[in-house]
Amino acid sequence: MSQKKSQVIAVSGQRISDEALAAKTNRSWEAWFELLDTWGGTAHSHAEIARRLVEERAIDEWWAQTITVGYEQARGMRKPGQSADGTFAANASKSIGVLPNAVYDAFADASKRAQWLPNATIVPTTVSPPKSFRAECEDGTRIAVWLTDKGNARTGVSLQHEKLPDGDTAAAKKAYWRERLGALKTMLEG
Repeated sequence: MSQKKSQVIAVSGQRISDEALAAKTNRSWEAWFELLDTWGGTAHSHAEIARRLVEERAIDEWWAQTITVGYEQARGMRKPGQSADGTFAANASKSIGVLPNAVYDAFADASKRAQWLPNATIVPTTVSPPKSFRAECEDGTRIAVWLTDKGNARTGVSLQHEKLPDGDTAAAKKAYWRERLGALKTMLEG
């Protein structure tokens, strides 16, 4: 098996299958990678690659981003989980059996936050009660929280910790936030 083929499998195995990609874009991962290699894709920025796909190949912006990230990962230009700016992000989610206002308050109110997120210094930056909460962390990273009313007094919590320095830190933060959202759930559901 060639190196290129194994890279295609590694990328397509992450999220989007070859079949799904071809169904939406009329090309497989390997075909897109060959096209971008012929163009000299590794010498271009993320924005240039995605723009070219949209403008010259009439690819929907979402698919252009997907193809571009897959290409960058396959060619060693970007690691899995790495943003275009070189930083990483960690994601965690939890469904909690209370209304969104209660979850929002547990993030926004410092005394409530200290009960489930002790020893964490965060400064709210952008808030939109009871749907979202963004904050700067003391280490210069950021968290973004989105709350979704799932009905029946249930709230979906999606959290992203952004601007992390590397994949190992992102993996550690993912585990940390899963555990902390579990503590939040325990506190709120009592």
